[in-house]
Amino acid sequence: MGERLSGGCLCGDVRFTAVPVDQTMQVCHCEMCRKWTGGVLMAVACGPHVEFESEAALSVYKSSAYGERVFCKSCGSTLAWRLQDGSHASMSAQAFDDPARFALTSEIFVDEQPANYAFANKTQRMTGPEVFAFYAAKQEPQNG
Repeated sequence: MGERLSGGCLCGDVRFTAVPVDQTMQVCHCEMCRKWTGGVLMAVACGPHVEFESEAALSVYKSSAYGERVFCKSCGSTLAWRLQDGSHASMSAQAFDDPARFALTSEIFVDEQPANYAFANKTQRMTGPEVFAFYAAKQEPQNG
């Protein structure tokens, strides 16, 4: 398991620790993430390895049949997108105490990206259908 890192919200009511899968971040351009963050979600995959110090300070919005968005009740800071079953969380890269440690490597839902911005970084880019196909293939039983 990797290094446990800390982070928190703007007002300080929420603190968390998480173990990133690696030292990369992904950008999501989907309409829900853009409306939720006021930009794009820059996220760090942390699997289920996330602990919040004060669950009472959190608000959770179930945004789909499988996902939910976690934010601070007081200041509204975007903190995490996670699966409702608790098996995966993607933490807001900018909520970590040292967000500069994460390299931007991929962008998802590029088919929903508005034409008025683009990142200069060379990244792996996936459309929404490609993202769903990728994760569906990971769920299929492996032969052998």
